[in-house]
Amino acid sequence: MMTKALIFLRRALLPMALAALATACATAAPSKEPYIPAAYAPKPVAQPVTDQAADAKFAAFVRDFRATAIAAGIKPETYDRSMAGINRNPRVEQANLQQPEFVKPIWDYLDGAVSDKRVASGAQLLAADATMLQKIERRFGVQPEYLVAIWGIESNYGDQMGHLNMFEALATLAYDGPRADFGRKELIAALKMEERENLDPKQMTSSWAGAFGQTQFVPSSFLTNAVDGDGDGKIDLWHSPADALASTALLLANAGWKDPGSWGCEVTLPAGFDYADADIDTVKTVEEWKKIGVRRANGEPLPAGDVHAAILVPAGAHGPAFMVFDNFRAVLKYNNAQSYALAVGVLADRIKGGPPVMAAWPRQEAPLTREERIAFQNDLKKLGYDPGDIDGVLGHKVRASIRAYQKAHGMPADGFATEDLLVRMERDLAAKGG
Repeated sequence: MMTKALIFLRRALLPMALAALATACATAAPSKEPYIPAAYAPKPVAQPVTDQAADAKFAAFVRDFRATAIAAGIKPETYDRSMAGINRNPRVEQANLQQPEFVKPIWDYLDGAVSDKRVASGAQLLAADATMLQKIERRFGVQPEYLVAIWGIESNYGDQMGHLNMFEALATLAYDGPRADFGRKELIAALKMEERENLDPKQMTSSWAGAFGQTQFVPSSFLTNAVDGDGDGKIDLWHSPADALASTALLLANAGWKDPGSWGCEVTLPAGFDYADADIDTVKTVEEWKKIGVRRANGEPLPAGDVHAAILVPAGAHGPAFMVFDNFRAVLKYNNAQSYALAVGVLADRIKGGPPVMAAWPRQEAPLTREERIAFQNDLKKLGYDPGDIDGVLGHKVRASIRAYQKAHGMPADGFATEDLLVRMERDLAAKGG
């Protein structure tokens, strides 16, 4: 079991471990890392990993998958050209094993995703590209500030699009590991994209996960949602912001985007609010939330009419609260992480001149290590709750279990995992002889 003393010891030793790691990595040859949104950023692999068995398995996959690709309609010459010279990429494997865990607390993630510099750059682009963005809005019904926000978070406005060979990255995911099915599906889609658009496979660069271009589409999303935004007769998400932003708008429209409409807003909650209701799946009309005392944080009125909304408290009862609408859910279909969707909404508001988040974040709460997150899951299971797979990812099922534990012990059921809560569960287990 993990006591408070052990947690404090781990915190004390962490700076020394990081210093040692920095010294060790300083000798590695510099390289440009593929862009990964901050919430999913893995630790880089300092040096290539040599594994002859894995290399042999990778080579066998590349050889054998050729028949699968051809059966899916890919020309043999397309496959041979695209897969020639690729190798198993240990950096991709490392990133794949470490994602999709959130490695930063929500406030740190928002500090980076919605930095003052990104807000200023977004506001400048919103004005400079107004004609293009308004044309896209008329065509697809998505407000320009949201497109610019996604552009900023996904690639820092085209500055960080990933520089790996797309086919090598996807084949590394596809040959083995937890995302093999995803990798195989996207590898076929990338080959179809190459044929459809007559692309040079050597120029098809991506992140470690195969996401590419100004707004980081995956190949299957390209096949479904990509459109020509600049009218030049081709679709180029790498070099044409108009193509990338129009495609993003179509994806959001297909995901249920409503215009006019907001993603949501920051709210204040009444005394005695039942935090068990603060969940993306607990949907009520705005009028119902108003009746129990939910108010907009800036004093402005909440939307009128039969608008449905959920309440989120991403940092628990001691942090900001947000009311989110259908457009928030549309962004989740772009990237299924609440921190990401929240960042898009807050950045869009800031780009339009809105204020930052008003309530204070509980920055005194130290981020949990993977070992602590696994301890949370194990302890919940031992205490009779169902946290799902023991994988170190505190997802929806874990938060629901935490809420149930909190409610059973008379605490605000906000589902927020902290060190203090972990210590309390450890004590409960000790008392039960667990």
